[in-house]
Amino acid sequence: MFSLIIGCFGVGLLLVAFGLNLLKKVTEKSPSYLIMNIIGSLMAAWYAFDGRIIPFVILELIWALAAFIRLVSVMKKGSPIS
Repeated sequence: MFSLIIGCFGVGLLLVAFGLNLLKKVTEKSPSYLIMNIIGSLMAAWYAFDGRIIPFVILELIWALAAFIRLVSVMKKGSPIS
């Protein structure tokens, strides 16, 4: 049950980030958007791992890694947090 809650919050966080991007409240380069993607995808990966759904684990870990790399890049450029 705990993993289900983690998974639901993770996917919810990904959807919130996506929605905020669609509404132009954040951009793909916004640290807040990237952090929501990192946390959300790691939480979704946890749920998938607990359910032994390995392809989804791989997808979510790659998603988190890509968002992390982008966050590091944005932070190095000194982009303001939004």
